[in-house]
Amino acid sequence: MKPIRYAIVPKHPAAHLFEVTLTLADPDPAGQRFSLPTWIPGSYLVREFARNIVTVSAFNETGRKVRIEKTDKQTWQAAPVKSGALTLRYEVYAWDMSVRTAHLDERTGFFNGTSVFLLPAGREQAACIVDIQKPAGTAYREWRVATALPEARGTKRYGFGEYRAQDYDELVDHPVTLGHFALATFKAHGVPHDVVIAGRTVSVDMARLAADLKRICETQIALFEPRTKKAPVDRYVFMTQVVSDGYGGLEHRASTALICNRTDLPVLGRPEASEAYRTYLGLCSHEYFHTWNVKRIKPAAFAPYDLSRENYTSLLWLFEGFTSYYDDLMLVRSGAITEADYFTLVGKTVGSVLRCSGRLKQSVAESSFDAWIKYYRQDENGPNAIVSYYQKGSLVALAFDLAIRARTDHRKSLDDVMRLLWQRYGRRFYNGNMTGVGEGEVETLIAEATGVELGQLFHEAVYGTRDLPLDELLSPFGVALEPQMGAANGKNGADGKPSLGVRVRASGADCTLTAVHDGSAAQKAGLSAGDVLVAVDGLRVTGSNLDTLLGRYLPGAVVEIHAFRRDELLLTRVKLDPPEVTRYRLVPGVQKRGAPMRRARERWLRG
Repeated sequence: MKPIRYAIVPKHPAAHLFEVTLTLADPDPAGQRFSLPTWIPGSYLVREFARNIVTVSAFNETGRKVRIEKTDKQTWQAAPVKSGALTLRYEVYAWDMSVRTAHLDERTGFFNGTSVFLLPAGREQAACIVDIQKPAGTAYREWRVATALPEARGTKRYGFGEYRAQDYDELVDHPVTLGHFALATFKAHGVPHDVVIAGRTVSVDMARLAADLKRICETQIALFEPRTKKAPVDRYVFMTQVVSDGYGGLEHRASTALICNRTDLPVLGRPEASEAYRTYLGLCSHEYFHTWNVKRIKPAAFAPYDLSRENYTSLLWLFEGFTSYYDDLMLVRSGAITEADYFTLVGKTVGSVLRCSGRLKQSVAESSFDAWIKYYRQDENGPNAIVSYYQKGSLVALAFDLAIRARTDHRKSLDDVMRLLWQRYGRRFYNGNMTGVGEGEVETLIAEATGVELGQLFHEAVYGTRDLPLDELLSPFGVALEPQMGAANGKNGADGKPSLGVRVRASGADCTLTAVHDGSAAQKAGLSAGDVLVAVDGLRVTGSNLDTLLGRYLPGAVVEIHAFRRDELLLTRVKLDPPEVTRYRLVPGVQKRGAPMRRARERWLRG
């Protein structure tokens, strides 16, 4: 099977247009079909990338036009050519500053292959060669290329030219950053890693960032391969786009695409670690852990991906939730954060899960299966109807880890489960063993790896809606879980003040309800998401003073609230709720068995 040849050039940066050329040396004699994926792995929502293709033309090898027509939302059919190659030329609109699609302007470019590379039907296994070309003009003379795609012969690293992939799946699993970017490199257990920061930045401490990531990466490599310390890649690239306000990441087999605020990154001459920087390191840790867990250890439904439609699995709590557990655990094990920092992060997660009544209605297995229509399409009723398989999934992993350690006196842990998954499913995934974890296998695999039958704990945690017994599970480690009332962004009822039981958003001078919790004071009084609060007992509500106004009352007090619903003025009487528990705190206690508990805690947190 002859290789597919692609060329991509930022043709009109100011118009945000990439031009892509696809040449197929041996097209289907009956007429070649081409299609574009509808979703990108790691982001479980059908996004209809084909809507960004602006024009498509086809030509035979003499340059004569060939008829091509669209047959459905993502597919094009070319007329048969008598002999020789078939070439497509098409434009892709790229104006989405996210990690999922493509973006292009005069300053920078970025694309995922799922947004720009059409797939010729029947050529999924064909080798691919892509020529990444520099935009025309002296303004782009200093642009470079960052990608984990292997360079073809003659192309220098970070240079424009030809790159190669063994098949289409590999091609679209390597995002590309173009333009000016800061660059640092380090080796983690001998494997080169690049740190790419694109966008306008000031005084970023690249050396510190590289040093912190090196510790995190080496800790993760050692978790999966404690004896050989062998990474699953020959090279890895962290590529980050910095913006004024943004956060997110998307995993790939040898790289990750990230987006963060400029203020998240470490600053030269300032050795302190801000909360924002710790959060950014947690994001990097999360996406790097996916190099093993989801990019190589996969649910059977993803082996292989079908990018034309939804791929349903009830196991995202394992692949995203367990990764969300290990991302911060790897930070404390690597020394990037302290034990106290780690307990703060876990406490926030506990609070986020317990604040939302959706946890009492949807299991993490159901949340995983419904990701396509619920988690990624959340509306104002989300907190009342949905549980996050990321957040509760991380607490499920915590519960399993603590239970296994307690029952085996630390001879076994969740680390052993991850290593078994890696050895059986992940290590050879791209080398002839493309099988995934079955929907009902996980409980058995945990027992095989650790000798522990989790039984009722497993079934209630995964398929049930009861709250996890975290107090009981933390106790043998000398840690108490304490409710805490404190400031929580966007949450009403913080700092010990009475609550309406709502989430709010400041929009200019307006205070808009974004969510109303089940059974809350606001819901009982008839207030709804989208209502704009106007006054409490005749005093004006602004985007920032709701808690201050309510702080004048005791819980149980009845107040009059004026609000607008669309253009209609409402008046309602509300009996205020007690203050909300906005977060939880994990507190290492002082017990008679303090030394053994401290050692147990250290073995958990240090690995």
